[in-house]
Amino acid sequence: MGRPDEDRSDIVFFDVETSVPTRPGQGFAILEFGAILVCPRKLTELRNYSTLVRPAEMSLISPLSERCNGITADAVSSAPTFADIAHAVYDLLHGRIWAGHNIIRFDCVRIRDAFAEINQPPPEPKGTIDSLVLLTQKFGRRAGDMKMATLATYFGLGRQTHRSLDDVRMNLEVLKYCATVLFLESSLPDIFTANSWVSPNATTRSRSNGKSPSEGSLLNMNKDSILLSSPATENHPILSLAMMSSTKGAAPNTGHPNIVQSDPYNFSALRDEIKKESILSDVAMDEKPIRESLDISSSSSVTQACSSSIVVLVPDDICIPSIDASLVPLYPGNQRIELLHEGFLFQLHCTGLKVRFGISTKFVDNAGRPRLSFVVDPSPSLCNVLDACERVAHKLSMDSGSNSDWRPVVIRRDGFIKYPTIRLHIPTAVCESNTIYATEIYQRESASGAVQRLLFSKFDAAELGSLFMPGTFVDAFFSLDVYDYQQNAGIKLVAKKLIIHCN
Repeated sequence: MGRPDEDRSDIVFFDVETSVPTRPGQGFAILEFGAILVCPRKLTELRNYSTLVRPAEMSLISPLSERCNGITADAVSSAPTFADIAHAVYDLLHGRIWAGHNIIRFDCVRIRDAFAEINQPPPEPKGTIDSLVLLTQKFGRRAGDMKMATLATYFGLGRQTHRSLDDVRMNLEVLKYCATVLFLESSLPDIFTANSWVSPNATTRSRSNGKSPSEGSLLNMNKDSILLSSPATENHPILSLAMMSSTKGAAPNTGHPNIVQSDPYNFSALRDEIKKESILSDVAMDEKPIRESLDISSSSSVTQACSSSIVVLVPDDICIPSIDASLVPLYPGNQRIELLHEGFLFQLHCTGLKVRFGISTKFVDNAGRPRLSFVVDPSPSLCNVLDACERVAHKLSMDSGSNSDWRPVVIRRDGFIKYPTIRLHIPTAVCESNTIYATEIYQRESASGAVQRLLFSKFDAAELGSLFMPGTFVDAFFSLDVYDYQQNAGIKLVAKKLIIHCN
């Protein structure tokens, strides 16, 4: 499709649609590839390419896969194989800046796997821009869960079709809209951003110096993706507009006007900042550190074919036989286990959990920060779900060759068999030199039922402990993160959002 002397400075937005694995060990099959080449200065589409792809095993196209993207076995029966289009895909991607939504965790991996399967070297990017990470950092959660469909609805761009070419064009339009909003906010931050990031009902907790909510308050973070960048972004001012108000590369989004921000047009500084390590997550189970994904989830990105799809379920809505586990790439030579319900990543939402033991600071990480967790009494239905998750995750762990000691997620100590407990972890992160909580924490007033966001002006484990006293009831949204590190394995329950019931 291209010429040897062709300019490679344009940006390629691309998307793959794939089959959805339905059993452990089953891989993804590319069913569609779509891409557009975009002028980096005008953000106009230069040309496009899309094609359906016939997988080697047609049986991989399950009913679940069809529901996800609408691509049926009949639709691809006469389509070319990936080997047939590999030269065109390589020509489009190699040596260009890659862009897309959740591409680091999903699409890039699928492309490299597909080239490996046909024993050909994969294309390599000049730089990579993952809009899921970028917009989570720079645009915040004002638009919701940051799925492409949600962002498109927020800006009135129509419905996402989950077809490659449509999705990449929608991705570009979403970036344009977000960049415009950020440009306006950076021009008059005291006016436009005063209420953009913090709920007017939010309250600040600090027992120290009476700082305002903005001094040290950090709201949302996404630790399932890492934004990759390169010096090439310096030469693309309109694209780099979406990166204005830059903090460190994958840092939690402060999104508040009183947080010091870089010059939005100082692109060399932006490049240097992106290269620095910006998040030191609390990823441990008690005293044992856990190796997390190189992709940075407060909630959102997943490795399913419906990119960035994730569901939040209450235990009573979960069908135990539909719980499964899948191996996904972590980094070269390593994999991680993800838990699925009906083929999709999920988080749990549990109400009225009673705190049995308050905030624990017994263990510290390598930086000396306390590893925060607390223990609650789970309901019988929650225990059933966690036990089922443990069975499939433990089995897959052993089947994949792990010999680590497995730690049960539901703790049933001798003498307390009728009173099981679970431990919820509150991760921390570092932004600049400040340690912050990576969990959203709210309070619900018992009389009015009103819910207020708690903003913390500093890291204070003792202050946090005063909120989670034994006997307190909390509502919790949490992920189930499978870990295997230093001969210890299990499922870590990571709190994403906590609502404390006030007495």
